[in-house]
This record gives sequence, C-alpha cells and structure tokens, in this order.
Amino acid sequence: MKIAVDAMGGDFAPEAIVEGVLMAAAELPQDVNIVLIGRQSVVEPLLQQNEANTSGRVELVDASDVIDMGEHPTKALSQKPNSSIGVGFKLLKEGAVDAFCSAGNTGAMHVGALFSVKSIEGVLRPCIAGFVPQITGGYAVMLDIGANADCKPEMLAQFGEIGSIYAQYTFGIDKPRVALMNIGSEEQKGSLVAQAAHQLLKENRRINFIGNMEGNEFFAGKADVIVADGFTGNALFKLGESFYTMASKRNISDEFLDKTNYESVGGSPILGVNGNVIIAHGISSPTAIKNMIALAIRQVESNAYVKIAQAMS
Repeated sequence: MKIAVDAMGGDFAPEAIVEGVLMAAAELPQDVNIVLIGRQSVVEPLLQQNEANTSGRVELVDASDVIDMGEHPTKALSQKPNSSIGVGFKLLKEGAVDAFCSAGNTGAMHVGALFSVKSIEGVLRPCIAGFVPQITGGYAVMLDIGANADCKPEMLAQFGEIGSIYAQYTFGIDKPRVALMNIGSEEQKGSLVAQAAHQLLKENRRINFIGNMEGNEFFAGKADVIVADGFTGNALFKLGESFYTMASKRNISDEFLDKTNYESVGGSPILGVNGNVIIAHGISSPTAIKNMIALAIRQVESNAYVKIAQAMS
C-alpha cells in the first residue's frame, strides 16, 4: 500500500508535514509506504535530517509548483500541473498510489478529485465527511461538512446511503443508524428540503434510517451517520471542534473533549469519487498529519469507495 501526502500543503508546510510523515513512518504496518510529494530542494534536506527514522518507508516525488491557499482551484490546477496537488492526483489516477492526502487548498483538492479520479457513476454530488465523537464511544460520520452548501432532497438522501456504506466498511458498524439533522424530531419539521429528504431516507430500505435528530443530540450517540447540507454541517462541525480549543484556554482537561480536537482524526475524506482522497485542516500539526495517514490506511483497507460504487450502479 502506498499513501501519498502533499508536503507543500498547509499553513506550516513543509516542516509540519514532514514531521508528521516521519511520526507515521515509525509506526507503519510492514506493507505500507508513504510517498511524499513536494519541492525536492526543500523537502529532501528535511528528510535527510531524520533519515534514520524513515527506515526506507518514505519515498520523495518532486513537484516544482505549489498551489497556495488563496488561489482559484480550477485555474490553479490547469496552470500548475506540476504542483504537489496536481502530481498527487496524477499518481492516484494512474494507480501508483492508493490514497492522496493534503492539508492544502481544499477547493483544489475537491476539484482535483472530480477532474482526475472523477465522481462515481450515479453519485449526484461528492461530499466531504467529518467524524463527530460520541459520548457512547467511537465516532459518527457526518456528511456533508462543506462541499455542497445548497442541497436538493435527493442529494441529502444519497448522503445517507453513502455515509452508511462508509461507516459499515471503514468502521465495521453493522447496520449503521442514519439520522437527518433537523430542527425537530417530528417528520413534518424543518425546511421543505429537509421534509422531502426525510421521506426519501425513510423510504430507502437499504439504510437503517432512525429519523430526525437535533443539535443537542450531536454528541449523544444517537446515530452512526449524520446527514446535513454542507452549510449546516460545516457550521456544526466547526462549532464542535471549538469545544477543545475553549476547554484548553480555560485549562480544562477532559477525555471526551479531547476527541473534539481536530488532530484526533486528522482528516476528512471526499466521498463519492473513484479513489481515496483525504483533506486536512490548513493549520494541521504533525500529530494531525500522522493521524490523517492512519485514517487513509484504514480507508484503503476498507475499500469503501468500491463498495459505494457497487451500491450506486
């Protein structure tokens, strides 16, 4: 297995990325290697400083350009084919790597996935999934958390099915409980879109739909899959992540709140595309990068995107 990592993406790249990769390399399973993509003149010296820690498990692929955070995704990808993101998607499309991870420009990662490995046939809109810690243990898969701010009912219903398949194969949850984020538990509550989505989810016999859930149940362990449009999902997800920051500022240490720290999982997969693509926070620390790589390995092992493709066909 080969996990590709963008060395140049992120606010603290390449130093934080390389450090995180080396942390991961020290604990990699025997059959896993990391392909680090970035400017060789910059990244190689960082690797050489820690050559003893790589044990030959890290391969460097040169990419002369960098897509900055503020650049227009489509324009940047077309104008910079030799960027670390461009090269990463080229390797993924060719099958030279099994997953591509980056803390760089989120838009470029999303567009790059659509242009290279492309959407799974039958998927209306690929989405970004986040992982919400549950007080009962483990995580719930939440989708969408930002790729699609406006969603039609059919898209929300499909998110429920995609999330269910992902939770089943990546986290080993039998018959994942799927809930629709809403402003009330009753079927008739919510916007017209939410009401229509509720009926579609309810009618889908391939998922274990348990109805609506409200914001106060976000961490309660009610569902294994939380369905939301990208606007609502992003707002809720970032609010959840802020709990750890606020607790830290107030010198509060709590095992559960620690799981709301963005570093704990480290990345969010783009689901609904023909490949394993994982994006991370721009502020990603070495620990976040290490955990993102662990998530990528688990996702490759699960073969979830193939299972999603089979379900959508």
